[in-house]
Amino acid sequence: MEPILSTLWWSALTVFLVSLFITVIVVYNRLVSLRQAANQGTADIDAQLRQRHDLIPNLVESVKGYAGHEKETLERVIMARNTAAANTNSRNEQELKIALDRLLALGEAYPELKANTNFLQLQNELSMVEDKLAAARRALNAAVARYNASIEAFPAVLFASLLGFKHYDFNRLDDSERGIVDQRPQVQF
Repeated sequence: MEPILSTLWWSALTVFLVSLFITVIVVYNRLVSLRQAANQGTADIDAQLRQRHDLIPNLVESVKGYAGHEKETLERVIMARNTAAANTNSRNEQELKIALDRLLALGEAYPELKANTNFLQLQNELSMVEDKLAAARRALNAAVARYNASIEAFPAVLFASLLGFKHYDFNRLDDSERGIVDQRPQVQF
């Protein structure tokens, strides 16, 4: 009778260990997938910021012909764009947003610029990039929420920290950006 109990005990232990191993593998793979989604969200935001930075020189060039004497405004936009491109952080992006708003406001001061097809097209592209940027930020926050929730959910909570999974921070605005950054640029005709 004793050898049968010993065999059953070893069999139960083996089934438990195999089940535990399979659970860890499944949890690990799910967390890796969710972490990659959060990383992709960050990369999507970077891509939208890069696209916005690439549009700015074209927008400045189209304004130069009509508002050449607004040199200070144009220089500020280029300087803010270069600073933001070199070191993307919320403060630099905020300064760029303010400079862009000033540049777009020139369209109001110069009716012939406001009627320029190239300027209007660039203005619309910039507006679309801003929309995509806001959507990318929302998507990143959703991916981070899923990832963080998965780390805290059972059974992942038992293994996540041991496997090197740490919480991600949400994409947040600092106080100077609240209510400004995710607004569409004002386009008036």
